[in-house]
Formats: sequence, C-alpha cells, structure tokens
Amino acid sequence: MTRRIRSDSVGRVSDDATKPDAAQPEKVDDAVPTVTDELVITHHRLTTPDGELAYTARAGRVVLWEEHVEDDVFKGRRPRAQVAVTAYTLDDADPATRPVTFAFNGGPGSASVWLHMGVLGPKRVVMGDAGELLPPPYGVADNPESLLAVSDLVFIDPVSTGRSRPVEGQKAKDFHGFTADIESVAEIIRQWVTAEGRWLSPKFLAGESYGTTRAAGLAQHLQESLGMYLNGLLLISSVLDFSTANFERGGDRAHALYLPFYAATAWRHGFHEGRSLESVVDEARAYAARDYPYVLQRGARLTEDERADAVGTIAHLTGLSESYVDRAELRIEHWRYFGELLRDRGLTVGRLDSRFTGPAAAGIAEHMDADPSMDAILGPYSAAYQHYLHHELEVRDSGPFHVFGLGVNEAWSYKEFENAPVYVIDKLSRAMRQNPHLAVHFAYGWFDGATPFSAAEDSVAHLQIPEALRDNLEHRYYEAGHMMYVHEASRLAQSADLADFVRRRSGSAPAGG
Repeated sequence: MTRRIRSDSVGRVSDDATKPDAAQPEKVDDAVPTVTDELVITHHRLTTPDGELAYTARAGRVVLWEEHVEDDVFKGRRPRAQVAVTAYTLDDADPATRPVTFAFNGGPGSASVWLHMGVLGPKRVVMGDAGELLPPPYGVADNPESLLAVSDLVFIDPVSTGRSRPVEGQKAKDFHGFTADIESVAEIIRQWVTAEGRWLSPKFLAGESYGTTRAAGLAQHLQESLGMYLNGLLLISSVLDFSTANFERGGDRAHALYLPFYAATAWRHGFHEGRSLESVVDEARAYAARDYPYVLQRGARLTEDERADAVGTIAHLTGLSESYVDRAELRIEHWRYFGELLRDRGLTVGRLDSRFTGPAAAGIAEHMDADPSMDAILGPYSAAYQHYLHHELEVRDSGPFHVFGLGVNEAWSYKEFENAPVYVIDKLSRAMRQNPHLAVHFAYGWFDGATPFSAAEDSVAHLQIPEALRDNLEHRYYEAGHMMYVHEASRLAQSADLADFVRRRSGSAPAGG
C-alpha cells in the first residue's frame, strides 16, 4: 500500500490522512512561500538471517522550519528549505527501546546515497568490485545485513544535495558552511524525533568522510543546544583534523601520516611480495612515528648518509623509485603518488580506494587527471538509487538528483576556522566529556587515500578525554578503501560490526569491546 502525504509534519502520519487532526500546513505571512512535506509511505518486508522484518518507508522531502524574530518580536515559524529524507521504521516496535540512526555522507556536498545503498539500508547496489566491475545498467538487491535489523534508519541529504533545495526566496549558500550545515541537519533531526515521539529512543549518528566532521560537531550541538544526548557515533573514514591532509600549508605532518597508507597501497599492487599487509603497515607506522618526522624537520642539515638511508627506506615502503623520492625532497604528496606509483604500467591508482586502477591520461602527467575509484562507483550508485527511489519507494519527482551538489564543495564556508585548519577533535572531546555514555565506533579502510587510517588514528590519539572514556572508543579495519563496503568481504564484516556496536551501545546488551 502506498500513501502520499502533504503536511508540515516530519513524523508518523495517521493511516487516515483525512482525519480532522491530521497535520496542516503552518499559517504564515502571505509573503512567505507555502510549502509542505511531500512524503510517500510504502510498506515492505526484508528477509534477514534472523528472520523477516516488516517495515515502513517514508521517503520524500520535509520542510525545514526556523523561528523568525524581527526587532525582538516573534513573527512565527517560516520555511527555509525542503530537505530530502528517507526513514525506515520497523513495524510494531517499541519506540522506547528501538534505536534510531541518523545517517549522512560527506563531501561536503554529497547526498547520503553511499551509506544508504552501500551498507546501511534495506537495499544495496550491485556493481562488482575492483577488477571485476559490472557493466551498466547495474542492479539493486535486498540487503539482508541492513542495520535496520537493530535500528530504525533516517537518511538525510543536506541542502543542495540529492533532492534537497532551499525554498523560494532563500539562498542555497546560507546552508553551505560548517556551522550552518550542522544547525540545519540538527533541526531536521529534532523535528523528526519530536514528531515521531522518539526522544527516549537510543539515538546514533552515522557519518562518512566529511560526514564524520559533521557528526562530531553535530553531537556537541545536539547535546549542548538541544539537550538531545546520544548513545553513539558511527564514524566511517574519519577526518577530524584537516591539517592531517594538508600537504601545502600543514608542514610535514601530512607526509608522515600518509606513509602507512602508501605502504599498504604498494603492498596491494605487488611491491611487497612475500609479506603480509600487517607487517608492511607496521613497518611504515614505526618509521612514520619517529624517524620520518626527524628526517623531514632536519631539511638541509641531514648528512649525506642520513639522506641516502631515508631515500632508500621511503622508496622501499612506498613502491616509488629512489630517484623520484630524492627529487621529491623525501616528501610524497598524495595526488602525485596516485599518478606515479604505476606510471610504468600506464595506470593511476584510486584516491578513494587505491585498489582501483585506471588508464593514465598522459604518461608524463604530474598527477592523475581523475580518480578511477570515483569513476567506478559514481554511475552504479546514482543509477541504482534513482531507480529504487522511483520504482520501489514510489517518489515521483521530475527534478534532478544531485549525488554531489553543484559547486557546493568549492564554495563551502569554513569561516569559523579562518587562518586555521578545520578541527573538530575538541568538539567530539567535549561531547564525550559531557555525556560519558557516548561511544564512538571508528571504521578504517587500509586503502583509503582520502582519509587515511593513520591520519585518523592520530586524531583519535589526540582526543581530550579522560583515560576511562577511551573504553568508549572502538576501531575496526577493512581491506578496502574509503567506501569499504564496495568490497564484499568488507561489507559483510562491517555490517556485522556496526550492528554489534548499535546493539551493545543502545542498552539492549552490556557495553564492551
């Protein structure tokens, strides 16, 4: 059964949409656009290893409201945007004990399609994997390992991504910034929780990439500004301190923090035959932790022997030639690395996932012209989600769906961090100190060159929390990249890890691990 609902309520709508008490659009000034929620309600079943789930999907757009005050006079609530939301709730579950997870991706400027169709949602993309990609038009399949088995799910596309748009008269750029983004996503979460009556449900945030940056700030904002305390954060491919990836103005820190990732990538492409991935990574970690920073900070003060030793070690670990390392002044920048490692084979390696390779545009290019891992996954996810949205969730909308909001990333405002790198370690630390039950799950891909595991590990080590709270942190590693779920073995392992974390941290079982 399908129902189409137009109201100003984000939450559960009565089966009888014509009831007198059904939510009606808020009355506003004639000069304010009249907009309503546009939700399609459908009912589904999913067979999982633990049995069949009956669930309801509510997909479409909801109105983001704000309170309007002029000269200290309250003028009512006004609509600012229509935000695309897809919510899955288990039928006949007790809302007091049933967890709910709010999920979003990163970019900034990315829709939530990746987590939605990759690992968390009840449907997933069928696209193949590195070296075994399927041809278009790809496919959609049930996801028996969906997190829906242990948690309701709410996927949010921030303004200008997916099908989210500002309402008439509002500026999109007003949402495209660190604080504005957190505030708008927080308000959508507050509206949903209030309308659904879920204030006492265990609550989680799941973010990927910049979504982890958002989640860290969002956790503090929800707790301090709205009094909404969380049970846990699922941080997938984390970036909490942007200086860890700043090769131009971050000093030499990024060069050292990327070295273990380079070593893992070299291992993947046959440069460390006869060795295990773990042994290669451990060697790179040890060098990056002590000797490499010393070598870099010495500069021209290195002796000839010291420099020769450093060149040989870095070349050995990264798979690059000693000549290249010497000419690069011992500093390997990641975009150049992706183009250099397999240059002799006419290939570049992926940034999001260095297991993927693609033909180099030119054999003499300074760095790769495009990321072959993004080339591999963009088409399948875009096509599969839009098919699913139209044919199974039955959302009818002729407007374009933007996997990446046009120009959003380039115009994103970080004014809060003027003349400093984006840094949310302090915000996550504050959220954990404020709420000592807040647990954080970190997921790392060995072959993630966008947010390398070693850089994220460094950020976690600098959380400003008591030692006792470090028991609330857990770490899981996967033999894949940034979207580790495109690798089937990693998808299965990660699905189990996320479900286990939510189950343990929602109060339904003793915490631990």
